[in-house]
Amino acid sequence: MASFERQYEPVALALNHVSGDRRRRMHDAADVFWRFFKDFGVSWVGFYTKVEDQDEMVLGPSRDSPACSPIAMHGACGMCYLRRRPIIVTDVHNLGEHYIACDPRDRSEVLVPLFGDDGKCFGVLDVDSHQRNAFGEIDVIETRRIMESTGISWSAPHLPPLVL
Repeated sequence: MASFERQYEPVALALNHVSGDRRRRMHDAADVFWRFFKDFGVSWVGFYTKVEDQDEMVLGPSRDSPACSPIAMHGACGMCYLRRRPIIVTDVHNLGEHYIACDPRDRSEVLVPLFGDDGKCFGVLDVDSHQRNAFGEIDVIETRRIMESTGISWSAPHLPPLVL
């Protein structure tokens, strides 16, 4: 159970008229998510995209502190990308060697895969928290809905999140 009740409707409304190329929309989404959720258990929000023909992902638009880039595919972002399904990490310590610690204060995260109009996964939305159990299934449902409504990600099979 998530320990925060985030209100997603204001985020969706703020992003209702987002435009430009995908990177511009990702930048706007990172800014809006940060503005609305920085006081509701979110310590960082950002996008990672897969590097073609390499086993790594690179950081795209993000807020609010520096993050690791590039990152290997063995971490939570890579797992989300490879499995093409959302992941809720209730405690990053559960990941063991699969955790890439960009900020050692982070304790939980939620990850949502992003799909192009060709149906292929191209990246991941990653939202972190300094608190354990900060995210739940509603966060997956709402972030995925916003990624689709902004055209950042196209609709894909809505698999239930993997909870770790």
